[in-house]
Amino acid sequence: MIAGLILAAGKSSRMGRDKALLDFRGRTFLETVIKTLREAGIERIAVVLGYHAEEIRKATNLEGVEVVLNPEYQRGQTSSLQGGLRALDSPNLEAVILCLVDHPAVSATTVRKLTQSFQQSPTPLVIPTHQGQRGHPVVISAAIFPELLNLGPDEGANSVIRKYRAATQSVEVEDACVLLDVDDPETYRRLAGNGSGEGSAHLV
Repeated sequence: MIAGLILAAGKSSRMGRDKALLDFRGRTFLETVIKTLREAGIERIAVVLGYHAEEIRKATNLEGVEVVLNPEYQRGQTSSLQGGLRALDSPNLEAVILCLVDHPAVSATTVRKLTQSFQQSPTPLVIPTHQGQRGHPVVISAAIFPELLNLGPDEGANSVIRKYRAATQSVEVEDACVLLDVDDPETYRRLAGNGSGEGSAHLV
């Protein structure tokens, strides 16, 4: 089984308001990512909340989603990743597809292509690329969960991801939105204007 893990715990300081609650095509960013995962056939989904967790829970439809609270969200994304991995841990879990709430425009087709690539040829990581640039979401094999869970609070997941670069499966996709990190008002305006664009990816 491949589960979905959505990180939405940060303060959204560059945006100035909660990115999880921004509107995209009539839904919040968070609801959009959840819908995309479900359309791609992901049945088990967890979301990690931290800053403004209660406000986000009240304003979004999280029915059927496992909500993980990260009280240490200020320590960075690694703590949220670790909390999500612990919550999803189960004997039949093969991998998670890690989604960031500020990448709402990725298509279900892209998610399905990434998970199918992992199922056909399991590797430590499956990362989408568009025109040679690496993006999100990322499929992470359960085989490397222990290393991610052993990271210190100030260590980034990049240290583990770089270790497996040679064994990483890169999947070229037509979906430019794997590169679209909606992290500030200008990028959000561009997203709202045409639904596409490019931004800097996290973690990879």
